[in-house]
Amino acid sequence: MSKKVAGITLAGAVAISSLGISTMKEDVQAKDKKKEPTNVIMMVMDGTSTGATTLSRWYKGDNLAMDEMLSGGMRTYSAESAITDSAPAATALATGNKSNDKFVGVLPTIVNSPGLDPVNPKNAHKPVANVLEGAKQAGKATGIISTSEIQHATPAGFSAHVTHRSNYGDIAEQQVYQGIDVVLGGGKESLLPGKTKNARIDGENLLEVLDDDKYDFVETRDELLNSKSNKIWGSFAPSALAYDLDRKTTKPSEPTLAEMTNKALKTLKKDKDGFFLFVEGSKIDWAAHGNDTIGMISDTLAFDDAVNEALTFAKNDGNTMVIAVTDHGNSGITMGNVNTNSSYPETPVSAYIDPLKKAKMTVEGALSKLKPDHSNLKEVAALYGLDNLTSEETAKLTSTKNVGAEMTKLLANRANIGFTTGGHTGEDVFLYSYGPSKPTGLVENTDLAKKMAEFMGFDLQKLSNKLYMNAKDSFEKKGYSTRIDVTDPNNPVFVAKKGQQKVELPANKNIVISKTPKSTKQKEINAITVYNGKDFYISEQALKAVK
Repeated sequence: MSKKVAGITLAGAVAISSLGISTMKEDVQAKDKKKEPTNVIMMVMDGTSTGATTLSRWYKGDNLAMDEMLSGGMRTYSAESAITDSAPAATALATGNKSNDKFVGVLPTIVNSPGLDPVNPKNAHKPVANVLEGAKQAGKATGIISTSEIQHATPAGFSAHVTHRSNYGDIAEQQVYQGIDVVLGGGKESLLPGKTKNARIDGENLLEVLDDDKYDFVETRDELLNSKSNKIWGSFAPSALAYDLDRKTTKPSEPTLAEMTNKALKTLKKDKDGFFLFVEGSKIDWAAHGNDTIGMISDTLAFDDAVNEALTFAKNDGNTMVIAVTDHGNSGITMGNVNTNSSYPETPVSAYIDPLKKAKMTVEGALSKLKPDHSNLKEVAALYGLDNLTSEETAKLTSTKNVGAEMTKLLANRANIGFTTGGHTGEDVFLYSYGPSKPTGLVENTDLAKKMAEFMGFDLQKLSNKLYMNAKDSFEKKGYSTRIDVTDPNNPVFVAKKGQQKVELPANKNIVISKTPKSTKQKEINAITVYNGKDFYISEQALKAVK
């Protein structure tokens, strides 16, 4: 593994500076002064404990791209818990507000973590603006990328507002009507009506909306890479994409995270006002929940390849802030377990890495090859690196009701890997950042949203006040009577009436409909209307659109 040794002492650095030779710090400060446009690339490796990045570096046998960006640490707790879920974690990173379990882009109902101010009960579940919306209001191009469903909690936190992360239908609809320029990932299922788990139940075909909005809708790697459009929506799977290690075997038509990142950057950089791009390596978290060491390494390295794309772009551009971080730890993964209680001082790296190197697929990938009668169980185990099974290992595999879980245990034992849980963990995590105005030191997760917003030139609190006003209060101040029409519970509409004029604002859309006895006018605005199950929230633009 390559190592770099700093050969300049503090005194030497001062001497060099006194001679007028630019130091790296001075170079960054100079770039800080560069004029607009500013760009932000926000990257999240979901559920990635520091143990996973350490193990991935040893597995790779070289430095990670992230290593040169290491700049501090981040606290991850939520408004109610020392250990956060992805939904409130994404809300914190995107909006600058701590929130509660399962909440996406809305304020909490419970605040009991030390040091946090209480939330006024009347503001519970109130939508709060995120950095993508701020970038869009500033005229910048925007994009979101995920290897899970694009409606999953973390990308949703940067693009939607719902009271429960499972509301894929509302999330998908908001994402479509947000007018995001580049959207790449899984989740096609939630764009269309159907009978599958996350299919739409409101009857709306969002592919038709995307077509009307002139998106280039792509479904394969080749279609993505060949697209010349400035507006691209890529849905590469009904739900999540494959693990990177499995892709060539199971889903060769899917793009890698690095390829999606590169394509998004090439597309978004065309905007003269700059851009905001969110990128998530989603399935590290899923692998961690399953204690799948191989899955964690696979997608940590895939994420790092995407970071390299972002870092290369930022170095060439000079006015791009890159942040890479995990939203929380997961699994408590360790190099070292009960096997190494007494032998750890002399246990070499190879004792951990060599058993892992035998794996050709993740647990998910290997199990996709398992026959219904389990007649090829040994071959499937070998795909996961479990070759030459002992009689004890064979007995465990053939008797278990959960083959995947047993396979992960057996490989972890062979590789001396420990796990404390199948859930999230509450430790501080590493912060990686690069570019002008980059965040450094030990920060709160909410600080990152504020830092990005400041760099792009807007204030998130002021933006929330403009984008998410209480619809009832706002219209009644103008002399309207109001009601919420839930005749169709899957398509709620806010209705305001004054005299012969009726105004309708459908939930999740950027549409204002104004009706009189003589005409019906529909206007699109640059903001969405959100319904939290109790109140509607509208933008200042929506109110001004009503004559």
